Amino acid sequence: MHRSLAVFLALLFVCSAAFSASVPIPKAPTIDARAYILMDYESGKVLGEEKADERMEPASLTKLMTAYAVFKALKENRLKLEDMVPISEHAWKAEGSRTFVQVGTTVPAEILIKGMIIQSGNDATIALAERIGGSEAAFAQLMNEYSKRLGMKGTHWVDASGLPNADHYTTARDMAIMARALISEFPEYYKYYSMKEFVWNNIKQQNRNGLLTRDPTVDGMKTGHTDSAGYCLVTSAKRGNMRLITVVLGTPSIKAREEGSAALLNYGYTFYETAKLKSRGDTILTPHVYKSAVENPPVGVLQDIVVVVGRGEAANLKTAATVTEPLIAPLPANKPVGTLTITTQAGDPVAKVPLYPLKTVEEGGLWTRMVDSVKLWF
Repeated sequence: MHRSLAVFLALLFVCSAAFSASVPIPKAPTIDARAYILMDYESGKVLGEEKADERMEPASLTKLMTAYAVFKALKENRLKLEDMVPISEHAWKAEGSRTFVQVGTTVPAEILIKGMIIQSGNDATIALAERIGGSEAAFAQLMNEYSKRLGMKGTHWVDASGLPNADHYTTARDMAIMARALISEFPEYYKYYSMKEFVWNNIKQQNRNGLLTRDPTVDGMKTGHTDSAGYCLVTSAKRGNMRLITVVLGTPSIKAREEGSAALLNYGYTFYETAKLKSRGDTILTPHVYKSAVENPPVGVLQDIVVVVGRGEAANLKTAATVTEPLIAPLPANKPVGTLTITTQAGDPVAKVPLYPLKTVEEGGLWTRMVDSVKLWF
């Protein structure tokens, strides 16, 4: 009887362990696109990619960078939403999609922003570029500088709207970096990307991003198309506490870019989860610091610690914190003194994060320094 019970309990333990293990993660789905990437917004972790670093024509995805530069100008008070922006002949004659602004008139900057984002109007885009840069060519230099600062290594811009040009290119990875920066740096302006339509001069203009209607968790971002670029789409969606970004480039149709993006999102949400383990300023350790005015000052993290793991793994993550010993005052607040290591239950590394004094650790008095000097000898 006792032997049977022992066998039963052993089997029960094995079965429980099997069911608690994380679900195996398959490869990201194959979609009909020249390149794609799936990225977690919070951590920046890439969950799937194909030719994500190959140069591609961005078409109107260019307007994401144009918007970044416009939002920068708004944040720095170089532009206001209510500013009246003149429409030049160059803007009025813009090729491709249009917001139907008229040469010689002035239009509120916010209307032009909506025209650029919702309608993808090249005329509105060029008018904003000329207002901020003085000329579209000068504005393109701003775009390239901002791209460099964001770490977009495979991108070069020639104009503000994305007309075909051999020197105008980007990558799927760079566009994901771009989208992530837009969301994080300008949350007050992100609302424009979820608008399905707007009206200007009694003309109703529709957003070309069909996923805004098909999937209520999708709240942005931008479509693009030329004959040579194919159909492109950058998408952002949030389900629960997890936001994902997809970039698909060079699909053969509107349907293909939307279905491909939807497939990537569903894959990401099915097999991964986001876990916030620590918040900025959290105390992780209070180690002993020699020669310090405070014997055990707090040491912690200077940013939120967010990781992406296989669905079901977050509850079993382990953390271990270490400091470089001995710690001797003074310790500046911007110099790391240790490491927080995050691993799975099986011991696989997930993240390593530096630990910092949460404020500058000053030296103690003469007696404290003398006593601790003696301790350090031994």
